[in-house]
Amino acid sequence: PEIGFMAPRLADGSWVPDFDPRLSGGQGGRAYFAECNSWTYTLHVQHDVDGLAQLMGGKKGLEQYLDRMFVEPFGTHKFNFLAQFPDETGLIGQFCMGNEPSFHIPYLYNRSGQPWKAQRKLREIMRLWYNDTPMGICGDEDGGAMCAWYVFSAMGFYPVCPGKPEYDIGSPVFEKISIHLNNGKTFTIRAEGNTEKTKYIQSAALNGEDYNKSRLMHSDILAGGELTLTMGERPNKEW
Repeated sequence: PEIGFMAPRLADGSWVPDFDPRLSGGQGGRAYFAECNSWTYTLHVQHDVDGLAQLMGGKKGLEQYLDRMFVEPFGTHKFNFLAQFPDETGLIGQFCMGNEPSFHIPYLYNRSGQPWKAQRKLREIMRLWYNDTPMGICGDEDGGAMCAWYVFSAMGFYPVCPGKPEYDIGSPVFEKISIHLNNGKTFTIRAEGNTEKTKYIQSAALNGEDYNKSRLMHSDILAGGELTLTMGERPNKEW
């Protein structure tokens, strides 16, 4: 509660003095974390995002944390920061697209009750950090992780919590995506009116029924069918 971040303790149970969520932990923050700092690892509670939000003062507190994260400065000279955290690439504020511990973070706007912010940020990340140049992937492509994130996000959904049979909806870049399943069924996502500008979901329907959730169940995909998204240039903050 005092600093608003996950923080390390010493062996005797006392807090590490003068802890800085941006810079503490030495090379790669490894004295306390791994490759990233507390800005990232404070949000590494995918199994209980609602509980994390409660620690932050509710959904609004989570939203404010995310808003601040994407604009938070380095706290030192840029070259000093990157020398200490060489794995924190693809930076937007303290958010680093180039390392796996951050992959779920833009989708947490859904859990704060502001999915339109997830839609905006995801499109920005895909446009900024994924392109067809030699610099087209902004981090270490560990076994395909960077590309897997893009494939999921370009289709319009992502598994925030590994092993949990649900996906958070983002903003697809295609007008139509068909997933051909091993059980012989097909799940299709249609994004009607989708362009680079129309990144905001105005409404959704699952198999013809109104769908007002920002999450998709794995069972819905396995059953086959169609998720239809109506896209627009302005956010629908009621969806």
